[in-house]
Amino acid sequence: MEAIVRIENALCRIGRDNVLQVDSFQILQGEHWCLYGPNGAGKSLLANLLAGKRPESLNYVSYWDGFDPARDIHIVSFEEQQRLWLRDNRLDISEYRSDAQDTGTVAINLIQSSRPANQQDPNLLNRLLDTLGLVEFSAKGIRYLSSGQIRKVLLARALYSRQEGLPQLLILDDPLESIDRESQQRIVDCIEQFSHAGFSSLQLCRRSSHILPGVTHLAVIDKLRLLAQGKRSQVESVDDFCRVQAKKPKLPVNIPECPDLEEALTANSQPLIQLDGVDAGYGEMKVLNDINWRMEADHHVLIEGPNGCGKSTLLSLIDGENHKGYGQQVFLFGRRKGSGETIWEVKAQFGIISNELHNKYVKGWRVIDVVVSGFFDSIGLYDDSGASEKVVAKEWLSALGISDFERHFYNEISFGQQRLVLLARAMVKHPRVLILDEPCVGLDDYHRELILGMLDLIAVQANTQIVYVSHVVGERPTCINQRLGFEKCKTGGFTLTQVTA
Repeated sequence: MEAIVRIENALCRIGRDNVLQVDSFQILQGEHWCLYGPNGAGKSLLANLLAGKRPESLNYVSYWDGFDPARDIHIVSFEEQQRLWLRDNRLDISEYRSDAQDTGTVAINLIQSSRPANQQDPNLLNRLLDTLGLVEFSAKGIRYLSSGQIRKVLLARALYSRQEGLPQLLILDDPLESIDRESQQRIVDCIEQFSHAGFSSLQLCRRSSHILPGVTHLAVIDKLRLLAQGKRSQVESVDDFCRVQAKKPKLPVNIPECPDLEEALTANSQPLIQLDGVDAGYGEMKVLNDINWRMEADHHVLIEGPNGCGKSTLLSLIDGENHKGYGQQVFLFGRRKGSGETIWEVKAQFGIISNELHNKYVKGWRVIDVVVSGFFDSIGLYDDSGASEKVVAKEWLSALGISDFERHFYNEISFGQQRLVLLARAMVKHPRVLILDEPCVGLDDYHRELILGMLDLIAVQANTQIVYVSHVVGERPTCINQRLGFEKCKTGGFTLTQVTA
């Protein structure tokens, strides 16, 4: 059987010092591969090389006769989500009006755009919408969808684009990551249905538990080298695969010292966060309904819920980003929101890690500058940083084991390392509340364990309380002592309910 794509004797540079080396790799028609490895292993680089998105592709990559990578390779990735976010999720004037008329890119239109107007297939479209659970979201703008919902829209677009009689390659970058359990099963079922419909596939995967059932072949990659490749059943038993799975992080004994601890403790008599009957939505679309929540000074909170239930909207109500929090019964640190405080006074009390923040740091920022910007609650540096700020920043980079990357550019380090940098950024000012919106999304097991372990250290050694948002069952730091879930309301939207911690 002929290969639809092949790489031979490839050298591909990333950053100043790192080079991906691939002696030989190919995907035959009908094969379904998983490229498995930790953060920074080179998975995305290899995928971009295969897809013809690297200048080196012309020298090292060959395709099936008549195969056009621009037409026949379809990618579902975090990068594509980021591109859509940058284009479509920007604040605009409609968000400050009650009608919110500007929906941006509508989900169903985005899916249909993968086919010419004269080749639309309503039956296929409806089948995809139903299988992926997108029927009720198809007419909404993607700016109002959750990250998981957008992922399903991108998958639907890729599968809808198939052309009969043409070999095609579907590249899936961690398709089950940051997805609730029901959505994971829908994605697995959908991919399984289409796996024999003219597509070959390449899954990029950081966690062995997320390798899709339909994968026939497996390649292990680490430190920019392919370590093993072949049939799945054979590779899963080799030492390199087991070694990547077994790698464990080493946690520090102590975190950087927290200043002014005694002073901060005197304010512990007031609830840190209190919401009484709070609502939020966009135009006629209600997202949150009658939210009641009291977070005391000794609480470490887990907030759970499916994609699209309003977790990120809830966080934006308290951290100052969402104007709909004003004029309602929202109290922060004993003071009603909108009672004369500035947004910067609010932000000074919070440390934030989120996908949105992750997306805002693009090319040009060095790691040390990203961390120091946490003192100013800004993207980048809008004020001169002093020696004291850099000392604290370096202490946190050292505690997280990434001090060697201090002078590296943020966009050139791995996704997992970037997450650690954002944790350092959030903690340099020793915030009263650390808000973590899906902090482990996109992380391999090693970095996931490191993040969770560091959060437990922070909970014990700092005067910082944790708000941890996730929909991954079992993924939480051990310090959690308050657990909140979302319940759908008959009148629309979701409300919060407290469950056993």
